[in-house]
Amino acid sequence: MKKAIIFIKVITIINIILLGFPKEIQAHCPLCVAGAAAGITLTRWVGVDDSITGIWIGAFLGASAFWLLRLLGQRNKIFFNRFVGAGIYILIFITTLWSFYKFKLVIRMDSIFGFDKLTFGMVLGSAVFYLVDLVNIILKRKNGKSLFPYQSMVFSLGSIVVTSLGVFVLINYFI
Repeated sequence: MKKAIIFIKVITIINIILLGFPKEIQAHCPLCVAGAAAGITLTRWVGVDDSITGIWIGAFLGASAFWLLRLLGQRNKIFFNRFVGAGIYILIFITTLWSFYKFKLVIRMDSIFGFDKLTFGMVLGSAVFYLVDLVNIILKRKNGKSLFPYQSMVFSLGSIVVTSLGVFVLINYFI
């Protein structure tokens, strides 16, 4: 028990050092990730449909993966490889989905296209978030710069809002 308390204290101190003193502004910063986590918690509490909550969870996992990749990339450049990044993204997604089923967080068994609503939303949100980030990178490389300030945030947030509205219409009017 004493080792567990020491371990928790060490992890807390490391997190405070790494997260409390950022070196540069990042597109997927820890504050944005924490805000997304708070928003996801609020949606479950208010009673938003699981598929829409899943979209935001998928985007949250994407932001967490991008942030982790940038942090790891500062220490070893292999993490800037596109395939390594996609592998870590998928690994984070799979472990999160596994933990949701393991700890019975998927409680409503309604389904869309054969998937639980939460799983469907997570897959859709993760895919949209990743693809929009790729489009954003392509646009930045093509133009040599961002088209407008906060382009990454506008693209990421806008795509998730549009996807959420699309799923809302799909659920309420077609399924």
